[in-house]
Amino acid sequence: MSLTTSSKRPWIGKWFCWVAALHTMFACLVFGKIFIQVVQRGVFNSVGNDPLIAAAIWFLLFGAVLALLGMAIHTLEQAGNFPSARSIGLGTLMLTILGVVLMPVSGFWLAFPPAIGLLRRKS
Repeated sequence: MSLTTSSKRPWIGKWFCWVAALHTMFACLVFGKIFIQVVQRGVFNSVGNDPLIAAAIWFLLFGAVLALLGMAIHTLEQAGNFPSARSIGLGTLMLTILGVVLMPVSGFWLAFPPAIGLLRRKS
């Protein structure tokens, strides 16, 4: 996949969706037992004050939000009318930099290509 602006093939939204899928699968592998506890507690108000359960739930939910972002960007890419690409790219880049600084051994690195692609995209 090229980061050049000359390519008209939509890839940025798909990239986010693939990262979201990997993020969600990783969450299920790493936090599977915790998600079972959430179900056993009846789901509603099952997090309570447990920071590990809260972290697992936020990890899972971030994957869902990332997938929604990917679907929205893909739709905009297909429409060819994408005036807000730079602002989304800048926001994504800032979030990615913060994530890498706070957690260098993480998947935040995977957000650099689409963030740069959004910044380089011509409206």
